[in-house]
Amino acid sequence: MTASNQSGAPEPEVPTAAELDPADAMRPGAPTTHPDFDALVRTIWRLRQPDGCPWDREQTHASIAKNMIEEAYEAVDAIEGTSCRHLREELGDVLMQVVLQSQIAADDGEFDIDAVCRDINEKLVRRHPHVFGDADAPHAATSDDVLGIWEKVKLGEHKKSEEEAAAEGTAPESLLDSVPVQLPALMQAQKISRKAVAAGFDWDSVDSVWEQVQSEVEEFKSAAPGSADAEMEFGDILFALVNVARREHIDAETALRASCAKFRRRWAYMEQAARAEGHDIADVSRQDQEALWAQAKLKETEL
Repeated sequence: MTASNQSGAPEPEVPTAAELDPADAMRPGAPTTHPDFDALVRTIWRLRQPDGCPWDREQTHASIAKNMIEEAYEAVDAIEGTSCRHLREELGDVLMQVVLQSQIAADDGEFDIDAVCRDINEKLVRRHPHVFGDADAPHAATSDDVLGIWEKVKLGEHKKSEEEAAAEGTAPESLLDSVPVQLPALMQAQKISRKAVAAGFDWDSVDSVWEQVQSEVEEFKSAAPGSADAEMEFGDILFALVNVARREHIDAETALRASCAKFRRRWAYMEQAARAEGHDIADVSRQDQEALWAQAKLKETEL
């Protein structure tokens, strides 16, 4: 069946991943077999066997959920570092969590690692019609074009799920339900914003977003200091700033991480400089701290 977009025009047909794979496998340099991946799947399977590891056998989806978060953050730290060996190790730890969760599901008769791979492969093909679609597929000349296509396809998937829910007589999922509430708030705000924009809910320009920021600042100032209202209004300021970042093609999470790293570097310089004079940074006067901060900034510009 051919899908239609909001204007009623037929959507371009996108082959399934299985249909595309034989041709992709023939491309020069295409990856083929992955014996080490299969060996990893078997190792995790063996650990979950009756004569395997007691700890691994006891685990459930929920009991090791936090491990996925911890390993993902450690992988990000490795990405921001300089050691390829460390990154390789941390990516392995993330992959282990994926395979272990999949094995737990397989043992409970839910799904297996092949289903996980199949689902993500189909999703990648479906959300890249500019690569895998026919001649009528949308054209993507820039990364921004790709992100726009991605969000439109996701919106189409949401509409399809709404139709299926209606046919089954169940309540449809909200567009924002797919954004995990467990995400760090800044990342959550970015994802919520992008989904709303894909549905057409956006400011006219970046100047309009800055006006919204100023409006939220005024509301924050009018709230009672330290009150729940002040906390909410401050959150609104941050949310509006996330939209400024989106409009300026800046990833807010990456930008804030960079600022934190910069503060850490400058603070470390201040501590070292204070110790060189025989002082603890906490005992240095505010004026001298400001002078050390200025030195740290200058030091960075000289590098």
